[in-house]
Amino acid sequence: MGTVERIEAVADKVAASQQSGNQLVIAVSAMSGETNRLITLAAAIDEQPNLREMDVLVSTGEQVTIALLCIALSKRGIDSRSYTGGQVRILTDSAHGKARIKEIDDHRIRADLDAGLVVVVAGFQGMDEDGNITTLGRGGSDTTAVALAAALKADECQIYTDVDGVYTTDPRVVSDARRLDSITFEEMLEMASQGSKILQIRAVEFAGKYSVPLRVMSSFEEGPGTLITLEDNDQMEKPLVSGIAFNRDEAKLTIRGIPDQPGVAYKVLGAISAANIEIDVIVQNVAKDNSATMTFTVHRNELVRAEMLLKELAVEMGALEVDCDDRIAKVSIVGVGMRSHAGVASQMFEALAKEGINIQLITTSEIKITVVIDERYLELAVRALHSGFGLETEAKQER
Repeated sequence: MGTVERIEAVADKVAASQQSGNQLVIAVSAMSGETNRLITLAAAIDEQPNLREMDVLVSTGEQVTIALLCIALSKRGIDSRSYTGGQVRILTDSAHGKARIKEIDDHRIRADLDAGLVVVVAGFQGMDEDGNITTLGRGGSDTTAVALAAALKADECQIYTDVDGVYTTDPRVVSDARRLDSITFEEMLEMASQGSKILQIRAVEFAGKYSVPLRVMSSFEEGPGTLITLEDNDQMEKPLVSGIAFNRDEAKLTIRGIPDQPGVAYKVLGAISAANIEIDVIVQNVAKDNSATMTFTVHRNELVRAEMLLKELAVEMGALEVDCDDRIAKVSIVGVGMRSHAGVASQMFEALAKEGINIQLITTSEIKITVVIDERYLELAVRALHSGFGLETEAKQER
């Protein structure tokens, strides 16, 4: 929906799909750069504008695109009707800027579909119980689309974006990255949480919770995209690793010489969490002198605040020192195939060791292994792991 020309192209896709016999509900985002433009206008008046009024402001971007798309559909002889989130009654909580959907009243939409109309809904927005406009956070249009699909029990929710599907890793880093035909909700959720920017995490969570088949497709070219769905229990052989995710936006903090006693982890991490700073990888070690060292990662934008809090805690607890490092990166291998295979971690560590890449921190889940490394070696690590687990394109593998 970046430009008028792109809106016209979307209208062509919608018209062709409806004429093929499909009932369609379209959730749209704002035009390219529009949300940022509106935020900049508000910041020119007040650096910390009222959150309720910010939601009123930024939600207008989608109101423009729903109307323009319906105008474009009308020109093509397609009957359609546009709705804001409030008109549909996408009911949310009252957390302005990061609201969560509570329920959707689908009566209007179902009536319009039965009447043969294409329904166009403003993504990213809803309304709380007091009638206030709310927004769902960046990428919220994906969540709107999945939530509508769940409410309507749609056959499939298709997310059109600037890529033609989910790849084994970022093709800009590994030229031989391969588009996946399918991936499980679990894998996609891990990929998204570890740095893959293709889909909003909440959208994937919603799709998994309500078993909504989700397909990522290109807005610019035809193709099957990637289907995100429940794990196929009948598929005997899943690939060991489905993809490599990475994140450059992390920073590491370490507090040394804290007393090793019950409650110390809560005292440190509780204070950071209370400041609404999200913590990711956590490692704690105890020395022979019964002093503990705790290391954890935060988003790089939160490093200064987290460091200030940690230094205050260090004085209060009598800790020896606090160290920070904003030159780290996080690399993860993700795959449901790990469940039934031993030795995946050692294979990962061997691939990194061959390239002389030192691992600073390690964390694992059932289908993911994440390491923290020096940021300088990020792309080398991604390429080494991609090759080490045989994720190249078929053409590359044949060579």
